[in-house]
Amino acid sequence: MYVGTLSFDLLLGDVRSLKQKRSVVRPIIAELTRTHQVSVAEVGDQDLHRRAVIGLAVVSGDAGHLTGVLDRCERLVAARPEVELLSVRRRFHGDEDE
Repeated sequence: MYVGTLSFDLLLGDVRSLKQKRSVVRPIIAELTRTHQVSVAEVGDQDLHRRAVIGLAVVSGDAGHLTGVLDRCERLVAARPEVELLSVRRRFHGDEDE
């Protein structure tokens, strides 16, 4: 079994309130969940209206499949014009990890 995680640090565009922030972040989370069947949530900077941290996790029996899913998810977020992807943190855990 392999587990992969991504953490996206995002700078949001012209957002002036937490309500506007939700209108930007929710569609990203929904699209990741719908298109890649991954677990996604906003996991940081909830009280800042121009920043967001989105966490994502995937479990797979095949390391190559897992890497492909993580790559596609990263490209999807990076391609969103309403956000600037500041950084991505990727973690990969396999059966041999303790």
